[in-house]
Amino acid sequence: MFDLRELYQQVIVDHNREPRNFHEMEQPCQCADGFNPLCGDKLTLFLKINADNIIEKASFQGRGCAISTASASLMTDILKGMSVDNAKILFNKFHKMLTDDAMPDMTDMDKLTVLAGVKEFPARVKCATLAWHTLMAVLEQKIDTVVSTE
Repeated sequence: MFDLRELYQQVIVDHNREPRNFHEMEQPCQCADGFNPLCGDKLTLFLKINADNIIEKASFQGRGCAISTASASLMTDILKGMSVDNAKILFNKFHKMLTDDAMPDMTDMDKLTVLAGVKEFPARVKCATLAWHTLMAVLEQKIDTVVSTE
């Protein structure tokens, strides 16, 4: 029988080994740094946002565990072409998926659902949400380093 958990693990391993959008962006509109002091995950997120508030490009650099890297890779992939408002909505859905007891509406979550299993490991939620909290810092134009405190 086909095991979805195995597929999810494969997606996480794939995005960790070959992260998408893993580079420093030339001339980003905005960027922010994120840091998880418990495990040492660090990243810088770069965005290009056009005049219509559409995210044209997203990339990241840094180092972290497989979950942190896969989460940033998946996030930067799904953000391309998304409005800033929809990115904020997606942040809230993703955050609820990993932190709320009730299962949120996962419509439009695409491959991000592979990270839903992280909820079973509370210490790893910080790893999965680091890139996302950094995204919100970029969108809200905060300049301080985001420190993951889930």
